Amino acid sequence: MRMGNALFDLAGKTAVVAGGTSGIGRTLALGLADAGADVVVVGRRENLVDDVAAEIEARGRRTLRITADVTSRDSLQRVCDACVQTFGRVDILVAAAGVSLRVGTLDMRDADWQRVIDTNLTGTLHACQVFGAGMLERGSGRIVNVASLSSFVGFHEVAAYTASKSGVAGLTRALAVEWAPRGVTVNAVAPGVFVTDLNRHLLGTGRGEELLARTPMRRFGRLEELIGATVFLASDAASFVTGQLITVDGGFLASGVNQ
Repeated sequence: MRMGNALFDLAGKTAVVAGGTSGIGRTLALGLADAGADVVVVGRRENLVDDVAAEIEARGRRTLRITADVTSRDSLQRVCDACVQTFGRVDILVAAAGVSLRVGTLDMRDADWQRVIDTNLTGTLHACQVFGAGMLERGSGRIVNVASLSSFVGFHEVAAYTASKSGVAGLTRALAVEWAPRGVTVNAVAPGVFVTDLNRHLLGTGRGEELLARTPMRRFGRLEELIGATVFLASDAASFVTGQLITVDGGFLASGVNQ
């Protein structure tokens, strides 16, 4: 095993970040590149893939520009095949694609429920299946899913999101147990409250005030504060860590009474 800072060095590794064109996924993609990995981001919009790819290249890392959708296993397979052809293998997968919808559960349409589940849970499964296959064949690999506070606790009027992220937690544990004997670790990072395009409209409301009050650090997270845990789980430093959900939440889940 490598020692010191080399434990966290991802040089020579190839990483794929599903949902890596915006928000948390984009930040993690750039963080992996800063740690030394070549990084390929998965997203549906070509202009956003190009933008993040350019930032990765500006860091001296290699990448590819391919659009894909996590709800389509075939499109993810095309990305995987291109990565193997160019880089030889995929060492790290970060599954960060996600959508949310706030609506009372009795008013939720089946189509809206299905869209959230398909992206957040089934999309994570697709990514793990497609990119995990080569890892299992090779006998090594790191998978880091992106979970949520709602993997642990309920949030008002986001039943589909809460169900999907609870599912991501369960999927992470199940795959960790199944794939550990074959050299693949499967963990998750569970962000606390971070300002992203997905939730910005909610955090300026009473909901945001409540979330802030329940966070002992009394502030929302900065996206770059998610990089450390992700790089750790993707690195040799986490070689005996699997099936874990690491919360990066300013103390939210530990909180009972704050005053």
